Amino acid sequence: MLGSTHGTFTTDLRARVVACGEHPGAATVAVHGVTAVAGDLDVSGRALHAPVPDLDRFFRPGSVAVVGASDAEGRPNTGITRQLIAWAERVGARLVPVHPTRTTVFGIDCVPSVKDLPEPVDLAVLLLADPLPVIEELAEAKVKFAVAFASGFAETGGEGAAAQERLADAVRRSGIRLLGPNTNLNAFERFRDDLDGPAIALITQSGHQGRPVHTLQELGIRLSHWAPTGNEADLETADFISYFATRPEVGAIACYVEGLKDGRSFLLAADRAAREGVPVVAVKVGRTEAGARMAASHTGKLTGADQVVDAAMRQYGVIRVDGLDQLQDTAALLARARKPVADGVVVYSISGGTGAHFSDLATAAGLHLPTLPQAKQDELHEWIPGYLNVANPVDNGGHPVGDWRGRKIIDAILSDPSVGVLICPITGPFPPMSDKLAQDLVDAAEATDKLVCVVWGSPVGTEAAYRETLLGSSRVATFRTFANCIGAVKAYLDHHRFTTAYRSPFDDAPRTPSPSFRKAQALMRPGRQLSEHAAKQLLRAYGIRVPREQLVTSAAAAVRAAGLVGYPVVMKASGAQLAHKTELGLVKVGLTSASQVRDAYRELTDIARYEGVDLDGILVCQMVGRGVEMVVGVTRDPLFGPTVTVGLGGVLVEVLNDAAVRVPPFGEEQARDMLGELRGQALLKGVRGAPPADVDALVEVVLRVQRMALELDGDLAELDINPLMVLPRGQGAVALDALAVCR
Repeated sequence: MLGSTHGTFTTDLRARVVACGEHPGAATVAVHGVTAVAGDLDVSGRALHAPVPDLDRFFRPGSVAVVGASDAEGRPNTGITRQLIAWAERVGARLVPVHPTRTTVFGIDCVPSVKDLPEPVDLAVLLLADPLPVIEELAEAKVKFAVAFASGFAETGGEGAAAQERLADAVRRSGIRLLGPNTNLNAFERFRDDLDGPAIALITQSGHQGRPVHTLQELGIRLSHWAPTGNEADLETADFISYFATRPEVGAIACYVEGLKDGRSFLLAADRAAREGVPVVAVKVGRTEAGARMAASHTGKLTGADQVVDAAMRQYGVIRVDGLDQLQDTAALLARARKPVADGVVVYSISGGTGAHFSDLATAAGLHLPTLPQAKQDELHEWIPGYLNVANPVDNGGHPVGDWRGRKIIDAILSDPSVGVLICPITGPFPPMSDKLAQDLVDAAEATDKLVCVVWGSPVGTEAAYRETLLGSSRVATFRTFANCIGAVKAYLDHHRFTTAYRSPFDDAPRTPSPSFRKAQALMRPGRQLSEHAAKQLLRAYGIRVPREQLVTSAAAAVRAAGLVGYPVVMKASGAQLAHKTELGLVKVGLTSASQVRDAYRELTDIARYEGVDLDGILVCQMVGRGVEMVVGVTRDPLFGPTVTVGLGGVLVEVLNDAAVRVPPFGEEQARDMLGELRGQALLKGVRGAPPADVDALVEVVLRVQRMALELDGDLAELDINPLMVLPRGQGAVALDALAVCR
């Protein structure tokens, strides 16, 4: 691992690979002067660990230079300078204004240029329309970090993107780390220092979108950092995730992401957070075309194919939410709640209707609501009338919450070993009973290691039971809506389940090429699509089973091949750049005699000649028994590189559109999870009398395709195995057709 003792690093490693052997697996990586050895790289030469940038001096600098400082009333820089002075005082930093024509700014001695700084500074804040000219001066002055507020870069289009690339190049050469451009003052906000417990660290590409999370401090929830990443010419979301994941005070990381600078860097950072057990909750825009366009215009980032982004986040345990209210509630719960001792959820209410409604929603969302044991129900009926249901949900009928029985009921529920979470929806205030209920819940939460949640349904929110009792507790998680409570509790349980069993995919990523790599590389034809015959040779090289077949160039040879392959046979045209053979009539199925084979050969070659298709021959193939038709493929995502897809296949693959995707590397468990996401997964289990399919063989094909995607990353643009016939259990899977496109 590249540790912070070496200084600061970038996670964008791909451009820094220096080959030391015949394959990228033997390589070194130079990152801000630090070299990673081959063991830190996968088979395609990409980093396997997220470097942790040392950002301590960014957030808590000893000294700050404000370049372009002003105290002239009415100037935008004046307000910013005033805020920076106040922030520097709070964090104990010395502030030096820099301005070419002023001797003082707000009474503080001013120097005319960066070259005149009296001492090296940790952080330079650039209040300049064009920060590029001063970057070299900052490097010479040994400044560690800089912040550029200026806009007009990649978010504006081509010219701005070119200007941003020039800025990024200058920063890379300089060795300093830059936040921005197109960022804001959020990193220098006031954070309350009177709040205890684990904190939320906030990362946003749009400063305004972080306001609701920052305001959580007013509800008693601690925030420790805010990183407004802007256009990410240098420092990016991934850098801050990696840094925050190692900070002892951070209990959860909340992100608002419009686009990613580099998908691999993001996954490495998410992997580090998963290793550390720190939850990452993210709003990622770009689910729709309109959202993606707006995100690109705002920060100049790639939003990426949303299906791939979604799958990649799930792989590494990033909790994706849609709304800022969900971001607040989920991050707050995950930051503060202790590790669950059980996954059972009990709904406790004073109304049968409320309990039934909430339980329906919770069960539909995937929460486990166990039926309480009969002995526990009997115990609850000591305080709750016998005609009320206490199996779960628990309905107390209302009156018991107003006296000594209320606390007894809560304690009895929490004492059950199957219960890890108690949720009490209070749909409206009804003093004094609701006041007593809220206090009992708070007192019980203080005395247990289990999670207690309350949904305060009043639209007013000024009630003392809510503002003082519930929000005054650091142990009760309080929500305003059913949906946010259910989503946050599910994320809480899923996160701890995920991290408990987490094994980093990068630990098992191949470091050196397999014996298959040499064979496969010899088959590649740069810039061309391979024929079906060549594509199947590629599959054979990686141990993926294909039918017995021969490529022939005459009718007589076709007849001989059919005898060797064994009747019945399939005959198909094979040629580079030839796809969708079925639509052109270039496939003949179920041929059982020599005469049929001869006729088929002539018909296929005639059609190919008429359609102007260049052939390398006709394939005479074994006819494989019936099974479940699947598709397994490789495509390249602009953010994440090679991705692997599995789904229902056959001629209706585009119509069914039932597929799951993962970003390599991943293991067997993730491959099986992909199958579990398919709407048509029941077909693999056997329906209408069909036998169960050989799922183990299908998983093995997915893993072999993944290995191919990693090793041939520089050579393979696309792979499509369709159909992959998955035979009954124990009989394997056979790739009946394949398409491969070389880079």
